[in-house]
Amino acid sequence: MTAPPCIPAQSVIAMAASAGGLHALSVILGGLPADFPAAIAIVMHLSPVHKSLLAEILGSRSKLEVRQAQTGNILCHSSVFVAPPNHHMSVVKGGRIALSSDEAEKIHFARPSAEPLFASVAEVYQSHAIAVVLTGGDGDGSFGVQIIKDRGGKVIAQDRPTSQDFSMPQSSIATGDVDFILPLTEIAPMLIELIAPGKA
Repeated sequence: MTAPPCIPAQSVIAMAASAGGLHALSVILGGLPADFPAAIAIVMHLSPVHKSLLAEILGSRSKLEVRQAQTGNILCHSSVFVAPPNHHMSVVKGGRIALSSDEAEKIHFARPSAEPLFASVAEVYQSHAIAVVLTGGDGDGSFGVQIIKDRGGKVIAQDRPTSQDFSMPQSSIATGDVDFILPLTEIAPMLIELIAPGKA
């Protein structure tokens, strides 16, 4: 079966998760239609010493095409790109993915970290960028969400009752730059609404 042709994304959703993230990402991606007209880039804190099966697991739970990101991948509609363990993921001009070396400095004790992803998506996609901060520890993403907002994008944070660890969402909410604090099951419907033609 051949892959569908790439339609370069006009809007990009950057998601970050840590503890409890597999469940959260599965619920959100499972709630999006196969023809979702945006690209999704995901950073999740993973063990650097084991091969990650995150892309395969999420792909089995979603109608979207999910793959582990490689440098040079183009962000396409209806596609999901997962940062590999031990590499920061950024987006560069033209909507291409760039991965750091596995010796790049950790941010918030994490590699990959949400910060390079959020900041670069904000710079490239401006008001067509959306950040989603999901369950997890530490404050990863709290600087990046401010850049997303500065460039005119939107920010969603998972609420406390549905988060296994509320530290990451709480740190972003504390910046004052979160537009929506939502239960897990309401995040996919909000993304569909925000990406509707003329919105994002």
